[in-house]
Amino acid sequence: MKRVLFLIVMGVLLGGCSLDENTEELYKTEQPLHADIILPESFSAGEEVPIRAVLTQNGKKVADADYVHFEIWKRDGTVHYPMEEAADAGEGVYQLVKKFEQDGIYIIKVHASSAGSLIMPQKRFVVGELTEAELEELIKEGEAPSGSHEGHH
Repeated sequence: MKRVLFLIVMGVLLGGCSLDENTEELYKTEQPLHADIILPESFSAGEEVPIRAVLTQNGKKVADADYVHFEIWKRDGTVHYPMEEAADAGEGVYQLVKKFEQDGIYIIKVHASSAGSLIMPQKRFVVGELTEAELEELIKEGEAPSGSHEGHH
């Protein structure tokens, strides 16, 4: 009798562990969010510059992101701007106009979220002209500056 009861209990327990054929539909698949950071090719300190991020998700532009913030700092640590919310310019484009007071190498990080996906891509860029030390640093890293961002010789 104990053996029959044991078999019944085990059958019930193991039956509860079987996979439903449609189990994968119960779990939401995250659609990765992507940001393309767009900056002017060259600009100088003191200029107001539009900085844009174009958000796409699942091949479509994201017009209703949960949030998009830009964080910008100078690579040498001497300048760190507070994180600012980007304005929705429409059609998946989020924009901020910024004025940089000093020449140098900067980094922008975009903090964006939409439909459960969170990303924080970053991009390095140059404002004005580089010093010899900054230019050498970029060359050591294997990245030559683009545009008219040349150091003083």
